[in-house]
Amino acid sequence: MTTSLRQLSGDRLFVTDGGLETELIFHDGLELPHFAAFPLLEQPESLVQLRRYYGRYLDIARRHGTGFVMETPTWRANPDWAELLGYSPTRLEAANRAAVLLAEEFRMHATDEGLPAVVSGCVGPRGDGYDPGAAMTPEEAQRYHAVQIGIFADSTADQVTAITMSNANEAIGIVRAATAADIPAAISFTVELDGRLPTGQPLGAAIEQTDAATESAAAYFMVNCAHPTHFAPALESGGPWVRRIAGLRANASTRSHAELDEASELDEGDPDDLGARHAALHAMLPWVTVLGGCCGTDARHVAAICAAWLGEAN
Repeated sequence: MTTSLRQLSGDRLFVTDGGLETELIFHDGLELPHFAAFPLLEQPESLVQLRRYYGRYLDIARRHGTGFVMETPTWRANPDWAELLGYSPTRLEAANRAAVLLAEEFRMHATDEGLPAVVSGCVGPRGDGYDPGAAMTPEEAQRYHAVQIGIFADSTADQVTAITMSNANEAIGIVRAATAADIPAAISFTVELDGRLPTGQPLGAAIEQTDAATESAAAYFMVNCAHPTHFAPALESGGPWVRRIAGLRANASTRSHAELDEASELDEGDPDDLGARHAALHAMLPWVTVLGGCCGTDARHVAAICAAWLGEAN
């Protein structure tokens, strides 16, 4: 398997999107049962809204001359969540393939304008991204996620990205499934207020465990669904594992996962402050090349993050 992903060349920043589900729910007024965006791919009207959503982030890449990582709207498009939504395996496969076709539209738009673009098949957790619950073994996780990863490997996707991973076992299984399918995998862990995974494991230990169990087969790691104030102290502690982090997708809010779950209104935080905090992170992580957002963020936040990272005007 080759891992010559364009965003790892280190010669330019790559922008990705923000908080897809929270933006569609709170800004666009859409209903997303089980927080799943992939059913929108089946309706012409909602497909228009998805195109509008991703277009705002491509505009940021265009404005700053960055690359673009087009992440498919498939965070919930795995078997257990699909069953809750009434999807058959055949219909679920069609949805994942439709997501890649949508991503290819944006790759074409980007490349037509001279911007490098990467299509990433988004893989979400089997359970709740905030609660590992009864965590699978790595072997169980590999079997479970092989379904969706196999679909992406059989498409034009360049990679898969596992978003909001709450435990190392599931991350290990995903990397192994991707290796078996011959497609690069990025792993993005989420952390609590103390910089530890929901299991209580330190971020660095989770990255080291995943690498040790997979012969460092993951293309890179990321952190998502947490505010910089939650994970910056963990990064400051240093260690070789920090250099494995190539992407950040922070939350807009400083609230805990539990507080966000209970909130009835969107906490959008302060886009400029979020940008400034990323600029401070740049000194610790100068090799990071993928920036986007997570819960509560929209194009305003990602534009501020990108501009602050590059030292440019927003």
